[in-house]
Amino acid sequence: MTVRTIDLRESVMARNDELAAEVRTRLSRHSVPAFNLVSSPGSGKTVLLERTLENLGDKFSIGVVTGDVQTQNDADRLAQYTDKLVHAVVTGGACHLDARQITTALNEIDLSKTDLLLIENVGNLICPASWDLGETAKVVLFSTTEGEDKPVKYPKVFRESKYAVLNKVDLLPHVNFDVDKAVSYARQTNPDLRLFFTSALTGLWMDEWYSFLTTAVTEAQGK
Repeated sequence: MTVRTIDLRESVMARNDELAAEVRTRLSRHSVPAFNLVSSPGSGKTVLLERTLENLGDKFSIGVVTGDVQTQNDADRLAQYTDKLVHAVVTGGACHLDARQITTALNEIDLSKTDLLLIENVGNLICPASWDLGETAKVVLFSTTEGEDKPVKYPKVFRESKYAVLNKVDLLPHVNFDVDKAVSYARQTNPDLRLFFTSALTGLWMDEWYSFLTTAVTEAQGK
């Protein structure tokens, strides 16, 4: 008799992928694009989402799911910019969101009245890279205060992402950061990566990001 041992991680990941496929089907059925924002802590995900809700919230119905290890602070911040329920997932120590948690959040979201879903993952560039949430695409953020080599130090998340945001470009005159080198590293890791350059805190250089989201919604809805 042949025996095959399946470790716990393999089993959990397989179940996650099944749930992610179901999430993707649900979102597709309602023509809702979903973006999974991943970054290290302090890159500016929450501020980027604050600006996005502030500037696109009147144009589109945006669902928001946030993930944090111990608090719902980010969700509380984002709730100030929308009249819709913000879903806070407190992982209790886990370093990433999973498809089961997104499934639970979607059970409370009326997708027929939702144009866009934005997911703020736990601040971590390692764990979230391996977990499919059923999103349309991952968006990896890094900032001018972190160093140009993030794409080569954490290549998997940059390979798994379709889009990258280089945030805090307003600080370039004050930090030792080489944009050309950062872009080169990103392209080296993922030649197909589309990059955005933003200053979420000041609200400058955000138009291309807003335009991207607007196009994603209108294309999904076939307009």
